Amino acid sequence: MSMKNTTARWSLSKHRVLAIVGGISLLIWGLSGLTHVAMVLFGPQQAQFLPPRATVALAGAQPIATTLARHGIAEAVAVKTVPAAGGGVLWQVTTQPLAERRYFRPSDGAEIADGDEAQADFLARHYLATDRAVTSAVLQTAFDADYPWVNRLLPVWKLRFAGDDGLTAYVHTETSSLAAVNNHTKNRLQAVFRTLHTWEWVPERLGWLRVAVIFLMVGSLLAIALTGLAMLVTIRRKARLPGARGWHRRAGYVLALPLILFSASGLYHLVQSAVSPAVSNLAMGRPIDVASGRWPVEEDWARLAEGRRIAGVALVEGAEGQPLYRIALAPSGGAMGGGMHDHGPADAAAAAESGRSGHDHGAAPVAPASARVPTTDAEMREARFAGIRPDGPAILLDAATGEPAVSGDRDLALAIARRFTGAPDGAVRSVELVTRFSHDYDFRNKRLPVWRVDYGTPVNASLFVDPGAGVLVDRVSDWEKPERLVFSLAHKWNFLFPVGRLAQNAVVAGVVLALIAFMAVPGLRMRLVRRGRKRNTATG
Repeated sequence: MSMKNTTARWSLSKHRVLAIVGGISLLIWGLSGLTHVAMVLFGPQQAQFLPPRATVALAGAQPIATTLARHGIAEAVAVKTVPAAGGGVLWQVTTQPLAERRYFRPSDGAEIADGDEAQADFLARHYLATDRAVTSAVLQTAFDADYPWVNRLLPVWKLRFAGDDGLTAYVHTETSSLAAVNNHTKNRLQAVFRTLHTWEWVPERLGWLRVAVIFLMVGSLLAIALTGLAMLVTIRRKARLPGARGWHRRAGYVLALPLILFSASGLYHLVQSAVSPAVSNLAMGRPIDVASGRWPVEEDWARLAEGRRIAGVALVEGAEGQPLYRIALAPSGGAMGGGMHDHGPADAAAAAESGRSGHDHGAAPVAPASARVPTTDAEMREARFAGIRPDGPAILLDAATGEPAVSGDRDLALAIARRFTGAPDGAVRSVELVTRFSHDYDFRNKRLPVWRVDYGTPVNASLFVDPGAGVLVDRVSDWEKPERLVFSLAHKWNFLFPVGRLAQNAVVAGVVLALIAFMAVPGLRMRLVRRGRKRNTATG
């Protein structure tokens, strides 16, 4: 018997054996995968994409160092200005990473009672454009089923609004962001996805059994796709088979490859997740010695702000451990940032005239024309996955002397990475500014821009850090990167990004529906009919 005939007979027999398990598996993972697409396309959508904007005007304000000292705060994890309800800004102070943030009025240094809950309410109403009453407000410090770890940000305020739809906002006040928004429909879709696609209902102690069962079922999908492909190559038909068998075979020419991509990448993802369970690597920096910030930036504000649109002020830890004022500037002309661009001569001249010479520290005042503020639901969904940075360049000033800092954002990023790894700068292979999401740094991290620091031995990983907050946003080991790339391209089909997020999801959903309609259902039907015939023959 020829090799071709041997292969044809072997693949046919194995294809039939796998039909029941493979067909059921395709129904389970195909239908549950569609719930994820449905969440993206039809889930509750925010009405505003960008955080509230406010003019930072600190001339004549109480010095922040004096305010902190008066309230007994000598060290803080983060100190920065945030937009306030009714206009203007407040000083936001983070004393502990998972604690409520504290808020102080710049004008007189007075603390706002229950300020963090009030700020969360203000931000939620801004993003959702709703005037509904809040029925409950809880500070959530751990992930759960409705707010899983993929959202990354903690703590968040969980605000439930009045109404029959169960509208719930999760607000991260430290970044002034809407971390997630749910309603009853999205909660149900998430429950189906967790139950049927990721099997999160399996107890942690039986994790090995969950991995084994999913591996066998998804492995059967890969095997049935490969044996089916072998049959298409080795078994030639002079005429098209009638009915479901004909459609099943014809669809195989188109759908075998997508099924292989989905199942193989799913297996790769499953194995890597079992070896190294996915966790949030987000970590805030060490406390800053705010007591040493003796130079009052408020007293020199008029000269500092002359000719500039200042978006925010923060106290950050410098590369040498010294406190610095980081003056964030708004993008020129109100555009959205979108790429790396050096601080221009005009800003340098303005800085010199104001008495504070300075230079850009790695941010971008110029944006492409396409990087405008999203307004429609489709534009906001696209921007959330692609990434749009809302800020411009930054100026760093020594908080003790007011002099321009020698170091810039790049140096701050290196210092932050050094603190979290303990590795020398000699182990650094490259440092770059990240202004778009990608497979290595995806939209779930929610922060842009960040700096990427690539390490060689002994770290062998990439760290993504936010120098404006001293935060380690994510850490990706080198050995994890191939799986992230494969999962992004072969499972999520992110290679379709040029057509837009909406079209990408529509294509993926169409392919999955075709797999169910032309592969799973006809395949199961043919196998069950064949079994019924054999049973009738045996009993006859």
